[in-house]
Order: sequence, then structure tokens, then C-alpha cells
Amino acid sequence: MTKHKHIFKLPLFTFLLFTALLFSQNNKQQQLENRRQELRREIQKINELQAENKSKEKSQLSLIEDFNYKISVLNNLIKVTNQQANHLTREINSNQKKISSLREELKQLKADYAAMIVKSYKSKNTQSRVMFLLSSNDFKQAYKRLQYIKQYTNHQKQQGESIKNKTLELQEINTSLLKQKDDKKKLIADNRITQKSLESAREQHQDLMKSIKSNINKYTAQIRSKQREANKIDREIEKIIKAAIVRSNKKAGKSATSTSFALTAEEKILASNFIANKGKLPWPVEKGYVKVRYGKQPSPINKSLIITSNGVRIATEKGAKVRAVFNGEVLEIAKAKNVRPWVLIRHGNYITTYKNLAKVYVKKGDKVSTKQIIGEVYTNNYNGETILSFLVSKESITQNPSSWIYKM
Repeated sequence: MTKHKHIFKLPLFTFLLFTALLFSQNNKQQQLENRRQELRREIQKINELQAENKSKEKSQLSLIEDFNYKISVLNNLIKVTNQQANHLTREINSNQKKISSLREELKQLKADYAAMIVKSYKSKNTQSRVMFLLSSNDFKQAYKRLQYIKQYTNHQKQQGESIKNKTLELQEINTSLLKQKDDKKKLIADNRITQKSLESAREQHQDLMKSIKSNINKYTAQIRSKQREANKIDREIEKIIKAAIVRSNKKAGKSATSTSFALTAEEKILASNFIANKGKLPWPVEKGYVKVRYGKQPSPINKSLIITSNGVRIATEKGAKVRAVFNGEVLEIAKAKNVRPWVLIRHGNYITTYKNLAKVYVKKGDKVSTKQIIGEVYTNNYNGETILSFLVSKESITQNPSSWIYKM
């Protein structure tokens, strides 16, 4: 009797194991598909912004930055699509093995079931069963024989159900296999198109680099000049934050030499909520992509020249509105000679800075909420570029914005 119980439970265990594996595979495949679609949207944004500025004469340096980023995204798209295709190949191979295994199991089940039906047919009449019971030596033996008859009948039903379930499972895997093969064909076709776009972008990038290398000193001087301008503004931002720290400590009756904000109970809660939303904060503009990332990095035209970015530079559309990424208070609206204004928003002991604005819709001391419009990004009339520089700082120490903003 115990032996039969194991026989009945095995198909259920196999089904549950198959379901768990299928869920795991589908989950991995969905993650890759989600990432692929993100990269496709990213390329679409780049193409849209490039088309928008097509009539404008961009600087060689700006064009190189555009192509560097586009090539990077296209490479990632090809990589993710290959991962997806390879994952599908493994799933297809796995399903083909399962189909072969299930066919063998089904063949054996049907053979066993046929033998059982033949045996049952030979002893199926009621008289045979009654005689089988009446020929028992005692009541205990008769009871056991009755139980055996019931068990044998149930086993027949179980075998029939098992054949039915295995057949359905085989049909489902076959359907899944056909879809996987179709999906793989589409991925391969998509990758061919992406590969052509990559080759085109690389050719344009190489042509640009040839013209730049013929006058490398001129462009190196431009990069150094831009870096000096950025450093100057960053020093101004640091000065503003340090002055705010001194004021907060003076107000709280603490040492003016402290490098940390003296936080009120309300500001502590705000800072805590800001930290709790790390990696989930909204983008400071609704549409755009990161053109220059945070930290030290080689120049796109001269690898020996290292540039430092204390934030990120986001390419966006003309007239793009700037949004506060979290609740806070406007710490300062700053301006400098020949530089577009910038806004600093304080979130407890964290500061977010929004640079290169054409319009500012808030004033110092204003309370702002998440996604509230605080200004508009400046568009360069000469080259058509609309670039927002965005920074995150803890006290006066800069942080990587990509760690804070959702999917940056």
C-alpha cells in the first residue's frame, strides 16, 4: 500500500518541480526583456533629441559625447539581447530534453495501463470478484482482498489521470517550445538591426575623431577651459553649503567650526526619508539621458586627459521643466558671471543642485515637494543642446546621483 502511495505522489512532485523551474526561467527571461526594452527606449530618446537638434551646428566635442553614449547603449543592447537569445537556447534545449523524457514516460504509462486493462478485463465480471472474496479463509483475509480490489480500481484511475496529465504537460511544453523558437528568431533579427546601427555610429565616431586628432591641442584646451568653469561653480556650491552649515550651527548654539548641519527634529525626519528613498528618487527632468556620469573619467577625445564630474549632465528636450527630486527647502538661487543660474534644495543634511537653468520658478526659503516644477532647463541657441547638470551632496561632500535616482 505504501508503494502505491509513492507511485501516486510522483507525478504531482514532477509537475510542481517543472512549474517551479518554468517560473524561474520565465522570471529571468522577463528581467532580460525588461532591460532590453529600457535600452531600446534609451536609444529612442537619443535619436529623438538628435533629430530635434539636427539643424543646429553642434561642437565636435559634444558630438563625440553623443556618439560615445549611443555606442555604449547600443553595445549594452546587443549584449542583453545576446543574453536573452542564449537563455532561450538553454530553455529550448531543456524543453527538448523534457519532451523526449515525457514521451518515454507516456509510452511506458500507456503500456502499463494497457496491461492493467487486459488483466482487469479477464477478471472483470462480478461473479469472479465475489468468488475471490468468498474463497477467503477468514474475515480478515476477505477484508484485505476487498481493500485490494478497491486499491487496484483506484490505481487504474490514477494511471488514467497520470496519462492525461502527462499528455497535457507534453502539449504545453511543445507550445512553449514553438514560442521560444519564434522569440529567438525575432531577437536575432533585432540584433542584426542594432548591429547595423552600431556600425553606423562607430563609422561616424571614427570620422569625427580623425578631424579632431588633426587639431587635438585646440580641443584639449576647450576641455580644460570647461573643466575650470565647472570647478569654479562647484567651489561656489561648496561655499554656499558650508555657509548654510555655519548658520544652522549658530542658530542651534553649537560650534561654528562643525562640518555638519545642526538638524532640527523635523529636518532629521526629512533626511531619514531622503535616505530611505535612495535609488527610488524621480529624475529631475521627465525625459532625458545621462550624457556625462559622476566621478573621474578620461576625456572622450583625449584619454590621457582626466575630467572630474561632481554630478551628472543630462541631455533633455527643449523647454524641459526641472523637478525637485524630493521634499525640501530652497537653500539658494545662485548666479555667476556668464553662467546660467542654479538652484540648491536642502533635504535635512542632504543637498540637491540643479544647474544651467533658463527660468527659475522658486525663491530662497520656499518649501518644495517631490516632482514640483522649480524651473526650466536652458537651451543653447547655437547648438540646440538642452543640458541639465544635477548634483547630490551630503553636507558638502558630493555623492553619485546614479545611486539615488531611479534607474539612472
